[in-house]
Amino acid sequence: MEYVNPEGLRLDGRRPMEMRQIRAEIGVVSRADGSASFEMGNTKVIAAVYGPREVQNRSQQINDQALVRCEYSMANFSTGDRRRKNKGDRRSTEISLVIRQTMEACILTHLMPRSQIDIFVQVLQADGGTRSACINAATLALADAGIPMRDLVTSCSAGYLNSTPLLDLNYLEDSAGGPDVTIGILPKLDKVTLLQMDAKLPIDTFETVMQLAVEGCKAVESYIREILLENTKKLEIRRGL
Repeated sequence: MEYVNPEGLRLDGRRPMEMRQIRAEIGVVSRADGSASFEMGNTKVIAAVYGPREVQNRSQQINDQALVRCEYSMANFSTGDRRRKNKGDRRSTEISLVIRQTMEACILTHLMPRSQIDIFVQVLQADGGTRSACINAATLALADAGIPMRDLVTSCSAGYLNSTPLLDLNYLEDSAGGPDVTIGILPKLDKVTLLQMDAKLPIDTFETVMQLAVEGCKAVESYIREILLENTKKLEIRRGL
């Protein structure tokens, strides 16, 4: 199948180095301490954060830092697959762990000892790049909850199809079986907190694909900062500052 036509356009009309449209909103779950929705093209996710709060299971309490927990799930209507997905299946458990470890790298857990922070992320509509969208939504939700962080962690994917590096893969491109790289970075600190790759790539091609994903992460970071700044201005207006 041809994923990039002779005119240099992908199946959805984008250029190889063009991201899907991204949209985000803060405060979408009123009962949560922090929440956000995040869209990357047709992929839509929602994240809610509760905490820091008292640790529910005292045996899990950590004396010198906060306990971070994460639960990832997909709504049954999020894909065209009518098979019922069991809660806690292996893929969900693995992605929950990936998101938790990625977020732990940015949260200043030592400032909140003997407490617990719960992150819930749910995919409402899946069209590729769900891990990245969940991480970006979780970052916004943590910021909305006022959780202290070293930096905003942002995520994006890139792949290699038809001998062409492609930024921000959709479902058709993601399921083509070609190599794809998903990364999470702390942009201001210039650190990588997540790196996952399916299939092998020559080192020079890998560097090109990874750099493309990094540029995607930086674009997401710029957008997230705009959303947070806009939200801060709205709060100031409400308080009459």
